[in-house]
Amino acid sequence: MDSKGLERYLPLTHTTYYILLALHVPAHGYGIMQHVQEMTEGEVELGPGTLYGALGKLTKQGLISKLDEEADSRRKYYVLSELGRAVVKEEFNRLNTLVQNSREIVENLGEKVTTERVLNEKEGDEK
Repeated sequence: MDSKGLERYLPLTHTTYYILLALHVPAHGYGIMQHVQEMTEGEVELGPGTLYGALGKLTKQGLISKLDEEADSRRKYYVLSELGRAVVKEEFNRLNTLVQNSREIVENLGEKVTTERVLNEKEGDEK
């Protein structure tokens, strides 16, 4: 699927993005919660209701797949689908572009901007 087709899934919420990142390897619900908490150094804690609601939605959208359950296993394992991998990459590119486009402005926010400085910079650009 080209990037135009992927746009319908974007932008991802922070929660969805972290869940998809956690599923770069097969994981069960509790494992996903732990992985997200580790990835975010405790900033994001997923509750079971949030997680399992998101897993159901992501499965319906085709972004993740449930792995076949073993007969004696009580845990359901999930993994990124090919579509999910493409969406994660597209979201990464979108976020990266956002950061790159704003980097210079954010880095200079502490500086006092005056009309004189702006005019001097424009004169320098014209030379």
